[in-house]
Amino acid sequence: MKQRLSAGVLAGLSFAALWASASVATKFGVQSVHPLVLANVRFFIAGSGMLLFAYGIQRTPNAWPTRTEWRQLTLFALLNTTIYLGAFVLALKQVSAGIGSLSTATNPLFIALLSALWLRRIPRWNETGGLMLGLLGVAIATYPLLQTSYATVSGLLILLVGMISVSAATVYYASIQWRLPNLVINGWQVFIGGLLLLPFTLVSGGFGESEYNGRFWASVLWLILPVSVAALQLWFYLIRQDPVRASLWLFLCPIFGFAYSYVLMGEPITLYTLIGTTFVIGGLWLGRKR
Repeated sequence: MKQRLSAGVLAGLSFAALWASASVATKFGVQSVHPLVLANVRFFIAGSGMLLFAYGIQRTPNAWPTRTEWRQLTLFALLNTTIYLGAFVLALKQVSAGIGSLSTATNPLFIALLSALWLRRIPRWNETGGLMLGLLGVAIATYPLLQTSYATVSGLLILLVGMISVSAATVYYASIQWRLPNLVINGWQVFIGGLLLLPFTLVSGGFGESEYNGRFWASVLWLILPVSVAALQLWFYLIRQDPVRASLWLFLCPIFGFAYSYVLMGEPITLYTLIGTTFVIGGLWLGRKR
């Protein structure tokens, strides 16, 4: 039991650290190319690479989706990749990386509400308390950032749409008894998500305005390997255990995001950040308490 808890804590911390880096990496990438171009290149390379590894190198047996599983994968891809990540990269053209990291902290609330409606899974008292402490901690830690960061109303609304979509995707994923391995699910949902997004990318006309320089490719590679592959594998592992408890790790994403912004963008870490971090850790402890 103790070993399983340690593995869960390590997986949660690793997921939060990797997932939080997506905001900064995306912010760098959209300086070179249209946001949807960045998203589509990332999706096709990441999806193709994971599928090639699963089918060509691992040669995973019985891993081809059935007709029902194709429908499930397509719906999951629409929610988790096309809408969520498409909205995320579009929004980061209009809002700061800090606010992008902050947006992930709204997911646990949406996940808890949707789980109660969809899975008939009512959050326990300690999970509700953990959610409240975590939200309070994030609000305290991000207060100075919200006072000084650049953002537009349309950018914030796009972020909101993305957060609701990924929360619905998380609950939907937890409601399915998946037969396929995580790598196969991840590969197909990223690739299908890219196919569904492609018409919007073509209409946007962003290819001609893009600069495929070193900054773009560094952003793409980071978003593919540590984020699309490693972080999502960890996320699937966590939400198969429990979607509500897994969502509590999202509270750490803004904290990691502040650290990345401090190192890479020169944003200060304030007393608000330290106090907020204390509340976030307290919320995580309370939410995971059995």
